[in-house]
Amino acid sequence: MFEPFGYAFAQRGLAEVLLLSVAAGLLGTWVVARGLAFYSHAVAAAAFPGLVLAAGVGFAPMAGALAAGALFALGVGRLSTSRSATYDVLTALALVAALAAGVILASNVFHSGSEVDTLLFGSLFALHTPDLLLSLGVSVVALLATYALGPRWLSAGFDAGAARAVGADPRRPDLALLALVALVAVAALAAVGSLLATAMLVVPAVTARMWTGRMLAWQLATVALTAAEGVAGVWLSIKTNAPPGAAIAVLGGGVFAVTALIDAVENKIRSR
Repeated sequence: MFEPFGYAFAQRGLAEVLLLSVAAGLLGTWVVARGLAFYSHAVAAAAFPGLVLAAGVGFAPMAGALAAGALFALGVGRLSTSRSATYDVLTALALVAALAAGVILASNVFHSGSEVDTLLFGSLFALHTPDLLLSLGVSVVALLATYALGPRWLSAGFDAGAARAVGADPRRPDLALLALVALVAVAALAAVGSLLATAMLVVPAVTARMWTGRMLAWQLATVALTAAEGVAGVWLSIKTNAPPGAAIAVLGGGVFAVTALIDAVENKIRSR
């Protein structure tokens, strides 16, 4: 049963999903609580021009993705201070601009091919030590930020007006949250690719939310579920010769569907 984990590439992939599950699980709960699911998906996709530029010029792909993600988070965060539009509207506008820039760079400037395709869909079994160190660092930062800024994120999410009234300006903590979500989404590129980052960052958190109403229990359950789905996805990928990112995404979607069905049945029984 455990023979797939005897391969060195599978062990690196397993280490990646376990390290990343802490950051994805913790930040995923804040993403769901603050209504940033679309933003988290968009910031991963918006790394596309950075990947194209890195592949074309010849520097580290993750460096290009991190730079593009940081610019995206900064742009959405700064524009949101004007209060002229919601996060969803600003995210959509920034995403369109990023994808357009990526398409132009890929088709007309660098004529990029397989390297960018790999990063769009992930390459969990082709990781190196720097990828693992990035995931470890991101998880440590997410853990520290949740401890230090969690109460402010929570209060601003429930009532931003009241938070301002007591002198707790939510704009800087919110900008930090946007930046951290972007960092985790970019770190997930190596595991599942920019198009499937939601499978680790949002789906487990939404699933675990149906199990509990307490924040700490929700976060712990999300971290555990993210890790379990990652491990199962690695095993299933090797057994079926399926792409690991897609395997993790399908498992996450299946667990969510079953959980939602059970929750709906229980609610119907209670209402009688």
